[in-house]
Amino acid sequence: MKAIIYKSTGSWYVAKTEEGDIVQARIKGKFKIDGITSTNPIAVGDEVEIEMENDLEQTVMITNISERRNYINRQSPHNKHQHHIIASNLDQSLLFATLKEPRTSQGFIDRFLIASEAYHIPSIIVFNKADVYRKKEMELFAEWSAMYEAIGYKVFLISMQTSEGVDEVKALLKNKTTLISGHSGVGKSTFINAVMPDLDLRTEEVSGWSGKGMHTTTFAEMFDLPFGGRIIDTPGVKEFGLFDIDRQELSHYFPEMRQLIGQCQFNNCLHLEEPGCAVKAAVVKEEIHPLRYISYCGILATIDTKKHWE
Repeated sequence: MKAIIYKSTGSWYVAKTEEGDIVQARIKGKFKIDGITSTNPIAVGDEVEIEMENDLEQTVMITNISERRNYINRQSPHNKHQHHIIASNLDQSLLFATLKEPRTSQGFIDRFLIASEAYHIPSIIVFNKADVYRKKEMELFAEWSAMYEAIGYKVFLISMQTSEGVDEVKALLKNKTTLISGHSGVGKSTFINAVMPDLDLRTEEVSGWSGKGMHTTTFAEMFDLPFGGRIIDTPGVKEFGLFDIDRQELSHYFPEMRQLIGQCQFNNCLHLEEPGCAVKAAVVKEEIHPLRYISYCGILATIDTKKHWE
């Protein structure tokens, strides 16, 4: 029997069968997928094969995992040598960000976009809390939105308080499986509640003393949308550590750099001090935004020269 994983709570999983039944599922022993070990062998969005274990309690055993079309992962916050799969089999990802209360850094946005690019998952950036932005924040939004739109990303400005722009973003979800991610306190759960009022996810205000959000989602969970499609709500992420990306391939996940890589003098160019670098030439000509190049250099410096799995 086939099913899709809707929620992971550690050792148990909530799955939905092809017939629409909700069952509690678990795995027997350890799974090893694609030769990669992760902290969670099964993720929300996985398509699995199941066998009935207990008819009375509606529990099942997961016997096989279908090959993933894609997935988005991050470095495990508990062990930098392992990765955590956030969700799989996605059509797109929505990154919720804010420029105030709390402020999302450009580095966080870029790391998320890299993780999505690595597995060919289209990303959309949604800046929430437009109602609290003043001149300084609106100028920053104008600069960042122009920067990201110029390289192909869709960028939206919304306010969950006033409902500005919410319907436009909601329309993007129809008939697609969408991951919703971002820091705690950026309005992910509030948005999901607006899309699915009957769900009533718990939300909390941003902590006044720290300016940071409080975690309200403990485990990733997928929900069926009443108008078609699915959304995956994820726990708020403090930092987005990249995994399974080496220094040589990092520039491939910057769309504006990717198209220039073949023009560099050296095929192993890291776009730092090498002569004949097409990427650096484009930065000088302002064809690549300097903030994106600075972000690239900063992320490159954090990637180990030796892969964790070697």
